[in-house]
Amino acid sequence: MIGLLIGGVLGLVLTGLGTPLFIRYLVKQGYGQQVRDDGPQTHKSKRGTPTMGGFVIITALVAGYLLTHLVLALLGSELAGPTASGWLVLLLTVGMAFVGWIDDYTKIAKQRSLGLTPMGKIVLQAAIGTAFAVLALMFRDEHGRTPASTAISFVRDLPWLELAFAGPLLGAVLFVIWSNVITTATTNAVNLTDGLDGLATGATAMVTGAYVLITLFQAGQDCTGGAVPGCYQVRDPMDLGLIAAVLTGALLGFLWWNTSPAKIFMGDTGSLGLGGALAGLAILTRTELLVIVLAGLMVAITLSVIIQVGWFKASGGKRVFLMAPLQHHFELKGWAEVTVVVRFWLISLICVAAGLALFYGEWLLHQGGLAGVTP
Repeated sequence: MIGLLIGGVLGLVLTGLGTPLFIRYLVKQGYGQQVRDDGPQTHKSKRGTPTMGGFVIITALVAGYLLTHLVLALLGSELAGPTASGWLVLLLTVGMAFVGWIDDYTKIAKQRSLGLTPMGKIVLQAAIGTAFAVLALMFRDEHGRTPASTAISFVRDLPWLELAFAGPLLGAVLFVIWSNVITTATTNAVNLTDGLDGLATGATAMVTGAYVLITLFQAGQDCTGGAVPGCYQVRDPMDLGLIAAVLTGALLGFLWWNTSPAKIFMGDTGSLGLGGALAGLAILTRTELLVIVLAGLMVAITLSVIIQVGWFKASGGKRVFLMAPLQHHFELKGWAEVTVVVRFWLISLICVAAGLALFYGEWLLHQGGLAGVTP
């Protein structure tokens, strides 16, 4: 528990103090945001605002994680060393952030609102996602557990959705595909949510905060202490909790500067990196389908784009929303940007609360004897 507190504070301090320094550097370099010409007219004033702020968030995550383990080692804690699960989440997060950085830099260098080509993004993201998925099925601990499993999970692995039933090799291949689907979905969801000052930052912080609670509970109900009803077969839950805690603190520190009127944007460096972090936490905590509920706001925003594009093509040019993603629809209806952000944060909070209720409720079912099998 002390590690989570240290990590959260370090994340908060590193971005809280580091972001203004990075803003000065970006302003000096002239690295400003390009704005879509077809977007809300109120966004024109944001042109030139420093972007790539996600670099500070991801740097704080890595530094905060390693520094916390250093402090724990000095304190003689048994949780002092980084784990395979922690390294894997960092790999996916930093890898996706690197793709976002290339995209951001391309936009700035070419002075246009579009960066990497869609195919370029897909290839790079697939390479990083595949490396993560393959490695996640390795590195067994003393109890024989790997960071990930080949079963699709909701709040824990679902035995009737075990991909390895198709055979070990095919099961691993199917898992790699499934893992890439999750990673692509989360990175795009955070990316689409990032369009208003502080919206994606605050919403993501709520989800990562939920993962702090989930991993704490999983650590307390770990199956290695004895196979009791409702215990969890998650490798390294406390280290995953540390990742979530540092990231939550880092997001809150960044939000100080990213809230309206934003002094800096996270850019694709941040949105893709954060999407990678959410995917890594979901896969390694065995809550792959639960993240759909926890990140319900992001899911709704993503669906608004899919619906808009699909209906536009099917109807010959008609639109469902004034503009997609969904947050811009409400802006064009006359809502102030801050109003949209706060109300969407409330929706995100409700989704997180619902996800935590489902997580805890499933455990209660085991305690009531309504689920006869131990995981």
